[in-house]
Order: sequence, then C-alpha cells, then structure tokens
Amino acid sequence: MNHSITYLLTGAVDHEDFAGNAGTIEAGDLQFMTAGRGIMHAEMPRQNPDGSANVGLQLWVDLPADLKKCEPRYRDLRAKEIPQVDINDKVHIKVISGQSGGVDSVKDLAYTPVWILDVEIRPGGKLAQPVPVGWNAFSYQLEGSAIFGSGDTRRTVQQYHNCVFEAEGDVVNVEVPDNATENARFVLIAGQILDQKVVQYGPFVLNTPEEVRQALFDYQFQTNGFERAKGWASEIGKSMVH
Repeated sequence: MNHSITYLLTGAVDHEDFAGNAGTIEAGDLQFMTAGRGIMHAEMPRQNPDGSANVGLQLWVDLPADLKKCEPRYRDLRAKEIPQVDINDKVHIKVISGQSGGVDSVKDLAYTPVWILDVEIRPGGKLAQPVPVGWNAFSYQLEGSAIFGSGDTRRTVQQYHNCVFEAEGDVVNVEVPDNATENARFVLIAGQILDQKVVQYGPFVLNTPEEVRQALFDYQFQTNGFERAKGWASEIGKSMVH
C-alpha cells in the first residue's frame, strides 16, 4: 500500500480508523498516513456553520516495494510546527518538508523522502529554489500566476494549474512580474523516483496484479492485517447531512 499526505488550507477534516486512531486537522495542518499492510479509515470534512468550503490538497505517495507490508501509522504536523523563512521582502516560504533558505525541515513524516514547500511571492519577487537532482518535481498554483523556468523555457502558470519539471534539473526558477495585481502562491513538491511498477485498483496500490488480488482477498476475509475490520463502522460519517 502507499501513504497519503493531506494539507488542509481552510476548514477542518475529521479522521478515524479501525485501530482506534482519531483526530482532526485544521487550516495549515498536515497529516501523513501510511496505509502499509492495510487499514480501514474514514476522512470527513467538517460542516462549517457558515456553509463555507473545506479546501485542501491530498497527495498519494508510493511506498518502496519492500515497505508495502509495513505497519500502518500516522504523523500529524501542525501549522505552528512548520518552520517559515523569508528569502527576501518578496518571497515567503513555509518549509513543510525539505530545505529552503537555510531551513532544513526534513522530518520523519513519510517512509520515502518528500519535499513540500508552500511558497508565496509578491509582485516583483524572484526565487531560485534548489531541488535534488533526479527527483520528480512539480508545482501546483494555489493563487495568482507565476513565471517558471529561465530563457526559452519560461512559462506562465495560472491558478489551479500544474508545472512539471525535468528530473535532471537542480533548481526551480520562478518569478512574479512587477506589474502583477496579486501575490502568487504555489506548493512545490518533489520526491524520489522509485522506478517500480504501480498497479492500482480502487484504494489498493501495489506492484503486481497478484498483490492486488491478495489485498482484495485479505480485505474481504479480514486477514493479514485486516482482522480489525470485522464489525468496524465509521462514527464521523453519521454526522454528515445526506
């Protein structure tokens, strides 16, 4: 199985599982959940009194084949625990995981190294952010627009769009024009390339079709890690309006 990284931007999300883990993440918080050998869990957005939306990002990260059967675990990272750095008066970065501006925030949050940077750039700001060579890396534009790349590779990325970078590169160049009418905010995410086959069926993500079939069997008959699934039902889902 894989693990998921949830980054909540506004609102709140409740979660619980058949192992007795339960909690809530709120705006600015992250949850790193490793499914490992398998876990039944529920995630439900809170119903806000004013009817406002809950907004967040969730990234699924593949586990190395030799860790697929590890024990499930959670790691929560609260907003107040995230180091922040001002590169200059126009660039502000939340270093969720990784390295930026002299801040090293590589924590034991996931079994495989993943960098997550929340970057805000004011008009006229520029950033040259180093990234590990040979990793997959991409950005997702949360607010405003920004220009990525250098020379002939410069591309403008608008709100709610991705920018995927070449694995051979070692730096991400980004800028916001002086005449921009709003700040740009994006997440920059990078991770190791595992170079392994990925086979996905529903929530099960493994390396071969045979492993997926075995996971389905284990889930159906509550074996090999799913013993606690028998009779378990989510409580938080009962609060949702149907």
